Amino acid sequence: MILAPSVLSLDYTKFNEQVSILNENVSWLHFDVMDGHFVPNLSFGPDILKAFKKASPLFMDVHIMVSDPAFFAKVFYEAGADSITFHYEALENDEEVLKVIHQIKSYGIKVGISIKPKTPTEVLKPFLDEVDLVLLMSVEPGFGGQSFIEGTYDKLEVLTALRGDRQFLIEIDGGVKGDNASNLIASGADVLVAGSYVFKGDMIANINSINNLK
Repeated sequence: MILAPSVLSLDYTKFNEQVSILNENVSWLHFDVMDGHFVPNLSFGPDILKAFKKASPLFMDVHIMVSDPAFFAKVFYEAGADSITFHYEALENDEEVLKVIHQIKSYGIKVGISIKPKTPTEVLKPFLDEVDLVLLMSVEPGFGGQSFIEGTYDKLEVLTALRGDRQFLIEIDGGVKGDNASNLIASGADVLVAGSYVFKGDMIANINSINNLK
């Protein structure tokens, strides 16, 4: 199990302190990139990722919630992403989805595909042999601090069954806390994204409450 704290929730007035804690206690960082069009919020540009690359050796897991994933994939690859996950819903058809998957794979980094809570898991079937990671949104994408959508467990069960012997990771993003992390892991999740839960209060205790579930 991999805990990937979402730096959307990091306190940037305590950047050095909090990044130091992350560097010592986790192996991945998660970047939520939002364009104000695909989702109703704006977040990070590539310079923020570049700054983290200078301050941290951790795996940079970039989730692009954008209307033009082909464009932004290149931008964030050049900024230092180790993995780029884009949204199925951002593209018109399966051919376009596969084109972006192959584009990201050509960079020599990990490629992931994501779906929103209301999108059925089965739409991912044509792509499961092509990707390294599948991200299930467990809140409506756009803002941190939302409550976990319980229907995610059903989608996770379907995806776990579809995975079979394939090697892709299953990532859950949204509303992850200490009290649901163990159930998500037991249900087949490999990567848990947690933002507000990690950064509010005692970071080390919050991180350990999930890390100790491994």
